[in-house]
Amino acid sequence: MIPRTIFKEDHELFRDAVRRFIKSEITPYHHEWEKVGQVPREIWVKAGANGFLCCNLPEEYGGSGADFLFNVVLHEELARALATGPGFAVHSDMVATYIHKFGSEVQKRQWLPKMAAGEAIGALGLTEPGAGSDLKAIQTRAVRDRDDYVINGQKVYISNGQLCDLVVLACKTDPSAGAKGITFVIVESSRDGFERGRNLEKIGLKAQDTSELFFNNVRVPVANRIGEEGDGFRIAMHNLAHERITIAASAQAMSEAALQWTYDYTRERKAFGQTIAEFQNTRFKLAGLTAEVRALRVFVDECIKLAAADGLGGTDAAMAKLLTTELLGRVADECLQFFGGYGYMVEYPIARLYTDCRVRRIAGGSSEIMREIISREILKD
Repeated sequence: MIPRTIFKEDHELFRDAVRRFIKSEITPYHHEWEKVGQVPREIWVKAGANGFLCCNLPEEYGGSGADFLFNVVLHEELARALATGPGFAVHSDMVATYIHKFGSEVQKRQWLPKMAAGEAIGALGLTEPGAGSDLKAIQTRAVRDRDDYVINGQKVYISNGQLCDLVVLACKTDPSAGAKGITFVIVESSRDGFERGRNLEKIGLKAQDTSELFFNNVRVPVANRIGEEGDGFRIAMHNLAHERITIAASAQAMSEAALQWTYDYTRERKAFGQTIAEFQNTRFKLAGLTAEVRALRVFVDECIKLAAADGLGGTDAAMAKLLTTELLGRVADECLQFFGGYGYMVEYPIARLYTDCRVRRIAGGSSEIMREIISREILKD
């Protein structure tokens, strides 16, 4: 395999620490978390104590001042271990990033140290029953009343929704202004009128809490606004490249893990007097998938490097997300087939990967939206 050159020794030492943490604190309990539909708050505090949350925040805000590659290492190792319960990516790479890049100094001081410590859990409130990839279609309203906003609306499919202490909420402050009428507001879960709905039952990611959230005349101070009124769409677009390369990095790691499990299984499992790996069909299919995954690794690592330097463009990020998540779907399906009936049993990692990976072609912008973004760039005048 082509050696990965984007990581240095300190990244690999961090990787070793993450692997030990996952092995001791997550993997033994993950099946039970899947049964209850969420992870305990204690795992967030433990992750924070080990420096695994908000790694790239400056030290003055509770982080370690590390670069974005440390975040990538964490997400890669969680993906390889199928540790899909803890919603650390939403918390660290989305919510904390929104506040750090666009929030006021008061907001940063109030929330970021707690988030880095795992004492406050963040959620991002974008999707609504009638608005998914099309953020401009949201209906949640924030109406100015002197020094407050009064918020009414509903969000759905919100990761960390059952556990969150704060939601960075996308609202319409000017319904007539389209994208320029969207504003982000920090809403604390302790506010009157904030209500958690169901912890939604999903086909995968069963240990990750995913919720409906309701806002009934929730009153928050204008000081909770992130940026200026109407800045919400610009802020969301600014962070999407990082969000999408995070998804791509995880998807790539899952594809590589699935292939390794399949290599190992097919070399051991026998049928008709020989190992499954000895059949030409097995060798050719795995050879083709491996070639695609390894080739894509080069592109993904280049995008990761650009993201770490804050130079990743939206089109390249869309390409990375599209290619890695679509390929992951094929890898999961083809590899599961080699396991036969065992591949349909949840005790085998390939079965859990098969269901867990499906959402990656939807979350963070569907594959169709990625194609639209790419086509606009390559076909523009």
